[in-house]
Amino acid sequence: MADLIVGLQWGDEGKGKIVDLIAHNYDIVVRSQGGHNAGHTVVIGDKKYALHLMPSGVLNPNAVNVIANGVVVSPQKIIEEMEKFDDIEKRLFISNKATMLLEHHAQIDQARERLRGKNAIGTTGRGIGPAYADKISRTALRMEDLLDVDTAVKKLADYFEMNKGYFEYLGINIPSLDEMHKELQFYQSKLQNIIIDTTKYLWDNIDKNILLEGAQATLLDIDHGTYPYVTSSNTIASGALTGSGIPPKKLDKVIGIAKAYTTRVGNGPFVTEELSKEGDYIRQKGHEFGTTTGRERRCGWFDAVAAKYAVTLNSCDEVAIMKLDVLDGLEKVKVCVAYEKDNERIDYFTNQDVKPIYQTFDGWEHSEGVTRWEDLPKNAKDYILAIEEMIQTKIKYISTAPDRNKTIIR
Repeated sequence: MADLIVGLQWGDEGKGKIVDLIAHNYDIVVRSQGGHNAGHTVVIGDKKYALHLMPSGVLNPNAVNVIANGVVVSPQKIIEEMEKFDDIEKRLFISNKATMLLEHHAQIDQARERLRGKNAIGTTGRGIGPAYADKISRTALRMEDLLDVDTAVKKLADYFEMNKGYFEYLGINIPSLDEMHKELQFYQSKLQNIIIDTTKYLWDNIDKNILLEGAQATLLDIDHGTYPYVTSSNTIASGALTGSGIPPKKLDKVIGIAKAYTTRVGNGPFVTEELSKEGDYIRQKGHEFGTTTGRERRCGWFDAVAAKYAVTLNSCDEVAIMKLDVLDGLEKVKVCVAYEKDNERIDYFTNQDVKPIYQTFDGWEHSEGVTRWEDLPKNAKDYILAIEEMIQTKIKYISTAPDRNKTIIR
């Protein structure tokens, strides 16, 4: 059976820490969508690991890690990440059906953002969208193509010829056949032994404990997020099944992850964004700068309307609230309990231009590093219990510091 961890906001919720915390309970950890635009930071003692493609379970030496069919894989980036770990080839598999992301995808992404100007989506510029677009138009190389480099080069050359005018328009140089062959040959030498049919592998091991790890988060879902300011894949629970081949009836438990406040990177609506000193306080204390891009994150109060929407979409069984300690020291803490538009109260999540309706809580001190529920300050407990009631889902995990052990498990 499989359990799933999914982000409930706009990403960066701290999924990597929870995956790492519970990964010792699982035999297999699966990444099911997205690409190296995602970033998980896991802290163990005085060591910090920034992962972009690798499942966070890689830090459990006993877990097998799977990059499944729904992921767009940059061979160069996965090779770079593999070099950080010993004996990784023995515990990592990449789906033969996963789409290959190459340098020209990133160049297309960056060129498009420049052309959009002030209307830019705010992508990471890593080429994720163009790679998914090629997948949908059936022109992408898949990881299995690395097993026959000569044929792969021919496919890639045909692709460049077919899109020659577009590449010229964007100002992107097309590599020579020799350059293509040399690049793909290098990727083959490093990756060919770990490219397998991961769908079959997961079916063959379905009786083991499997953990599905989502990238990005619910409000960035291509269908159900704040379109068009979204990512290029389905980030919700059902998307993880499509992206891995896990049968729906084999999904057991869904764990939703949310920060004790809200952040997002890039453009798009953000109802509870705080442009005040409180927002800057949260940003600085929470070190809210992107793992992948280094960009400053927009910060604001917890949005319970959006969180309940995400909990429902994902059928969450339990929730983890991350970075509670970042709110230490604030005199008052707010939670958005509804929206307002044209003097009308709105109790459901919407992409419209709305204003937040807040409930205000008294602040607290000294939640940082607390590992037992009974040791939390009373006001912090009241805050957690109020959110639990608003989203109507049990909050099982509460993170109070970056280290994996600084977590309350209720």
